Amino acid sequence: MGDFAIHISANLVSQLAEDSGKVKKKTKKTKPRKSQEPQQPQTKVNHKQILDDSKPQKGTPAPGWPLQPPVFLPLSPSAHSAELDAIRSVLHESERVLEKIHKQEENMVQEVTERAKTLRDQEFKLPYQKPLPCLAEKDACESCYKEFGKDPLKCLPLLKNYADCSRRARQQVSSADK
Repeated sequence: MGDFAIHISANLVSQLAEDSGKVKKKTKKTKPRKSQEPQQPQTKVNHKQILDDSKPQKGTPAPGWPLQPPVFLPLSPSAHSAELDAIRSVLHESERVLEKIHKQEENMVQEVTERAKTLRDQEFKLPYQKPLPCLAEKDACESCYKEFGKDPLKCLPLLKNYADCSRRARQQVSSADK
């Protein structure tokens, strides 16, 4: 029909044990007299008794009832081994999945590293640079001045070649821009 649960507290058991010798009689309920004292202390006591009934008592057995340790029954060997086998199979399956995930991670790390390297190469790749014009003439002038530092007039023909080359390069650049 319906689901229900019964809660037996230690206080209930102790009350039943104490009251087993007494004969209970039904008493008439009388109307309480209004007293000048507030009824809050009585309410607090009743509230405390209700809370005590709902809490399980630890360590103090009810009088007349010895405290029994919990009983654990062993599983049957067939159910025990079947349960262990099921746990082991799930464990092995999890380990295989973990290995696959580690392999996928390694592959992804390698792939991301390669992609990052190609992107970096593409982004920071220097465009084709034209060689500097008159580089040979410039190097010849520098070496001449180093060799004949005290007599620079000996480098005059090399200096004229370098100046002519520079003029031609400037003219080519200015004519290309127009």
